[in-house]
Amino acid sequence: MSDQPTVEAVDTAVYTVPTDAPEADGTLAWGKTTLVLVTIRSGPATGLGYTYAPTATAQIVRELLAGTVTALPAFDVPRANERMCRAVRNAGLPGVTAQAIAAVDIALWDLKARLLGLPLLRLLGAARDDVPVYGSGGFTTYDTEREDRQLRGWTEDQGIPRVKIKIGESWGSRQARDLERVARARAGIGDTAELYVDANGAYTGGQAVRIAGRLADEGVTWFEEPVSSDHLTTLADLRGRVPMDVTAGEYGYTLPYFAHMLAADAVDCLQADVTRCGGITVWLRAAALAHARGIDISGHCAPHAHAHVAAAVPNLRHLEWFHDHVRIERLLFDGALDPGGGSVVPGADGAPGLGLTLAEERARPYRVE
Repeated sequence: MSDQPTVEAVDTAVYTVPTDAPEADGTLAWGKTTLVLVTIRSGPATGLGYTYAPTATAQIVRELLAGTVTALPAFDVPRANERMCRAVRNAGLPGVTAQAIAAVDIALWDLKARLLGLPLLRLLGAARDDVPVYGSGGFTTYDTEREDRQLRGWTEDQGIPRVKIKIGESWGSRQARDLERVARARAGIGDTAELYVDANGAYTGGQAVRIAGRLADEGVTWFEEPVSSDHLTTLADLRGRVPMDVTAGEYGYTLPYFAHMLAADAVDCLQADVTRCGGITVWLRAAALAHARGIDISGHCAPHAHAHVAAAVPNLRHLEWFHDHVRIERLLFDGALDPGGGSVVPGADGAPGLGLTLAEERARPYRVE
């Protein structure tokens, strides 16, 4: 239709925020986190999307994607997503390129909902009203006091009944400390809260099997990436040998990645990251693949980018309320959700789109590009 709104402009901005303490997991350490913001304008409306990725992601948006989506109908987000995927053929889709596409895709969905004056969840159609969350942090660099304070903050102060800590310290070479930290975490949160662990692929298959029994003694019910998610056969073998759920998928940048993981029977719950996998368009498809196999999906990190789409699928398990990203999203945006009681309710205030607006005054000191 000739009167349909079109994409008029695509802009980027990059913000880098230092962590509030040194952070590490089993295979990586970091002291700052970068958010790449994409804004897309059509008439009076501006949509926003973002990803947690290197600054170079913004260059990919400007050079490869902006021209691809400009002038397209603003309502035709799947069309735009497909065109972006085709445009980056020679650049390579997995990795930073997929994250760039994700940020643009999220911004396009936010724009469409804003043009229609709807919360994104109302546009997508709700499968549920609330989205369960789990507190995620417990970095291997934390001392006992800091970790306990963080976990109790979630379980006692906010009423979140499920939490996760990092294990696999130093590529799986400090298993005794891993187990000590798990035991302290269980003692701190009590017997009723669910306890999850994430090894970030630090262990070998043998290590993962051996440590799983000890984790089970502490009531751990979620073992995330016990080995690298690249090793689907090993993940599938572990899934049949350990008592808790085996989960992975956060490094899925394309839909076939999730199809291969599910076909390998490698996970009890599929994790997908809307800011990595190509955006809301592809996240919905990943959820459908999992649903067809009777598998739940969990949103990985970036909670405010996930909340609306997470409530739109029937096989959602929960959403990761990740310490770093919660802190950054509350700092850079107005409209943050409240996880009190263990869930968030996207769209409850009626704000259009994702319900977020850039807090320009707070964000300005962190802008690097």
